[in-house]
Amino acid sequence: MTISFETLQEKTASGEIDTVLVCFPDMQGRLLGKRFHAGHFVDGGYDETHCCNYLLATDMKMATPDGYASTSWEKGYGDYVMKPDLGTLRLMPWLEGTAMVLCDILDHHTHEEVPHAPRSILKRQLRRLEAMGFEAMMATELEFFLFARSYDEIRKSGFRDLEPISGYNEDYHITQTTREEHVMRPIRNHLWNAGIPIENSKGEAETGQEELNIKYAPAMDTGDYHTIAKHAIKDISHAMGHAASFLPKWHQDKVGSSSHVHQSLWKDGSPAFYDKEDELGMSGLMKSYMAGLLKYAPDFTYFLAPYVNSYKRFQVGTFAPTRIIWSVDNRTAGFRLCGAGTKAVRVECRVGGSDINPYLAMAVQIAAGIAGIEEGLTLQPAFSGDAYQGQDGMIPSDLRDARSALLGSDMLRKALADDVVDHYARAAEVELEDFARVVTDYEIARGFEMA
Repeated sequence: MTISFETLQEKTASGEIDTVLVCFPDMQGRLLGKRFHAGHFVDGGYDETHCCNYLLATDMKMATPDGYASTSWEKGYGDYVMKPDLGTLRLMPWLEGTAMVLCDILDHHTHEEVPHAPRSILKRQLRRLEAMGFEAMMATELEFFLFARSYDEIRKSGFRDLEPISGYNEDYHITQTTREEHVMRPIRNHLWNAGIPIENSKGEAETGQEELNIKYAPAMDTGDYHTIAKHAIKDISHAMGHAASFLPKWHQDKVGSSSHVHQSLWKDGSPAFYDKEDELGMSGLMKSYMAGLLKYAPDFTYFLAPYVNSYKRFQVGTFAPTRIIWSVDNRTAGFRLCGAGTKAVRVECRVGGSDINPYLAMAVQIAAGIAGIEEGLTLQPAFSGDAYQGQDGMIPSDLRDARSALLGSDMLRKALADDVVDHYARAAEVELEDFARVVTDYEIARGFEMA
């Protein structure tokens, strides 16, 4: 559970809390910010603080590439305002004497929300839903790999000879996951004590692969839960001498890591996707929403697969989808209908990898669903069988194609605004430019002698 500001004041006065992490999610979904002395935070630091505006225009390595309209060397890299959302105050039990709060990012001069900040993007879509009388209830699954060695050891080795924490497929495997409880038990318990509604953890379908499941919640809460959990997993794994990686595909012979997104709309406290008279329990609203997801899947794929590596997951027979297909309880499809015939009926998007920014991934799917409702789209019949063998459209096969679809999306330009689309298209371009400069181990081994 979150804590009140008054509770933080009391815990600060008693000495139980001495540090407050004041954070915001960046473009990559990482937590950035400052460590405040708790005494200063409760005395007035809670009102606002500042950060450099380059932090929402970086690449994975925190470089400052040019080409962004929002900030540049020419503009002098000024400040943004970090405005703490005191409703997100919570303890961080895995760090001694520490609490945290998430911030919204505001323009330094106007104090309006920065439009390309991830929380701002999701808020805009939630406001659109609210105007229609709906609330988005969503959940994300976190898949990741645990490695035997620490981050420091792996980095010093040049990221070579990576050894997962286990030696065999541990999908639902209790014996093997018992051997990993020194990491996974504190992850579950610390996050639970931080107010994150953890359901369970399990072994996934590869050596050293884990999954953490968090209960569905309003979409903004889900984004916060996902981001905090991912941060905690890395913190706790490091403390235990291990590395946790959310890279979607770390080895060509290993299954990749996903982050499936479950979603439904609610109205007046009841599931608006449910119709007891329908064969599958799907309301007309749900069918139009899902039709929007299918129609606009190429447009928003970038936000589900934002890096060059993201597309290495999309391989036949790996449980990662390759086609824009919906099916009933079918893990080969890009969109799976779950809970058919019940009030829990929902759609699971299986396209996203473990590297998603949850705020962005949810926002663009909501935008596509709204478009499906507004356009009165008709849902195509459910696919039956092996979706890898289907005939419908392919998911964009690489980052270049996804970027092109993003740039050409009238739907997303209307829903997010031109400047936001162009901002993230530039982020994709930066990733492509950086990769194009690199000579890979594959190229050297393949052509060093034979070329």
